[in-house]
Amino acid sequence: MAEPGAAGRAVLAELAAALPADRVLTDPDTVRPYVHDEAEWAEYGAPLAVVRPRSTAEVAEVVRAAARHRVPVVPRGAGTGLSGGANAVDGGLVLSLERMRDIVEIDAGERLAVVQPGVVNDDLRAAAAKEGLWYPPDPASAPWSTIGGNVATNAGGLCCVKYGVTRDYVLALEIVTAGGEIVRVGRRTAKGVAGYDLAGLLVGSEGTLGVITEITVRLRPTRTAPPRTVVGFFDTLAACGAAVAAVTAAGLQPAIFELVDRHCLKAVNDWKHMGLPEDAAALLLAQTDLPEPAATAEAEGILAAFEANGARDALVSTDPVEADALFAARRLAYPAFEQRGDAQLTEDVCLPRNRLAPMLERIEEISARNETFIGTVAHAGDGNLHPLIMVPPSDPEAKARAQQAFDEIVDAAIALGGTVTGEHGVGLLKRAGMRRELDPGSLAMQEAIKKALDPHGILNPGKVL
Repeated sequence: MAEPGAAGRAVLAELAAALPADRVLTDPDTVRPYVHDEAEWAEYGAPLAVVRPRSTAEVAEVVRAAARHRVPVVPRGAGTGLSGGANAVDGGLVLSLERMRDIVEIDAGERLAVVQPGVVNDDLRAAAAKEGLWYPPDPASAPWSTIGGNVATNAGGLCCVKYGVTRDYVLALEIVTAGGEIVRVGRRTAKGVAGYDLAGLLVGSEGTLGVITEITVRLRPTRTAPPRTVVGFFDTLAACGAAVAAVTAAGLQPAIFELVDRHCLKAVNDWKHMGLPEDAAALLLAQTDLPEPAATAEAEGILAAFEANGARDALVSTDPVEADALFAARRLAYPAFEQRGDAQLTEDVCLPRNRLAPMLERIEEISARNETFIGTVAHAGDGNLHPLIMVPPSDPEAKARAQQAFDEIVDAAIALGGTVTGEHGVGLLKRAGMRRELDPGSLAMQEAIKKALDPHGILNPGKVL
C-alpha cells in the first residue's frame, strides 16, 4: 500500500464521508488481489485504496474527489485482462466495478439489453437466451469477464469472425467523465448519426477517457440451426495458414474458425486427460450455423479447402459432444498452461488473413532463435493470433529471451501489415508496439482526444498512450 500524502489523505477522508464503509478497502490483504490483471509481466503500483461502488452516483463521487485532488483513478472489471490495462498506479485509486452487476433491462421487441458494467458476459448471454435472444461477443474469459471490461478493451471471441466484436453491439453508454460528470452517449434506436460517434470512441479506450457505468447492447435472435463442425489436422502451421486463406478466398463464412497447435493440445491433455490428438502440428476447427441445405454446402466447401491445402486428415461432424470437446480444448489452452506453473506472456497480434501462413512460420522461427517455448492458438478466421510464450519461473535469462521473442512477434506482425493487438488492448504491454505501428499524425490525434477529455490525466494514466 502507498503511504498517502496530503492529496491522498484528503481523498480518503472525502470518500469515507461520502460512501458507506464497505465501499473503500485499504487493508493490504484485501487490496492485493486488485493491483494487477492477468498480464503477469506488466508493472503495477501501490494504490491508496480500492473503491467498490454500487451505483453510478457513487462512481461520480469517487471521480469528483479524485479530480479535486489530482489523484489517479484506474477502472477495473474482473481483472481478466491480458495487457496490464487495469494495473494499479502508485498513489491512485483502483475503481472496481465488480459490484455493479444488475441487468437493468432486456427489451425483446427492440432486441437490446441495458446492463451495469459488472455483469458477467455469460450471465448476460443466459438472460438473453431466456427471451429467445443472443449476445454474440464471446471472449474465452466469458464465464468470468465482465461486460464493462469487454467494452473497455473491445473484446472479441470465437464467434466474432462472423458476428463481429463488442463495438458492433454497443448502442449507448452511460459514463462518468474525468471531472465527475454523468453523461450519456449513443442511442437506443437501430440507426442514428447525430453528432460524433462518442460511444464508439469510448469502446476500446481502456478506461482512459471515462468510467463506463451502464451499457446498452444490441441482441440477435437465438440461432436454431444445429451446427456442423469441420476439423482438419495439419502437419505444418504454414499449411494451416494456407487453408484459412483458401476458405476466405472461396467466400465461405464459418461462424467459428479456430486454430490450436500441438503444444496447446498437449497442455490440455496433460491437465484434463481429454485424449486429444497431439501428433499433428495443429488442428483447424470451423463451424457453420446456417440452416440446411446451406449448412451442408458450406461445410463441404470448408472441408474441400482443408483437403486441398495439405490437411493430413479432415472430416465433418454433426456430433455436438465431439464438437464441444474440440472447442473446449481451444478455450482451455490458456489455463492449461497456467497449471504448469510457468510464467506466461500472451501475444495478441492480428494479421490480414492472407498473411497468416508467413506469420505462423515467423513465430516458429522466433521461438527457435530465442530458445523460447511458444504455443499458439488463434481466431484463425479473422487473423487474430495468440502466441503463448512460456518461461520457467525464477529464470531471468529465459525471461529476457521471452521478452525478446514478444517484441520480435510484434515487429513481424507490423512488417506483414498487421496490428499489435486484435482484442486484448494496448494497456501497458503494447504501448511501444502501438507507437511503432501508428503514424505520428494518428498518435497526435489520440493524444489530443485524451487531453480534451481528461485534461489532468487522472484516468488510467500511463496506459495505451
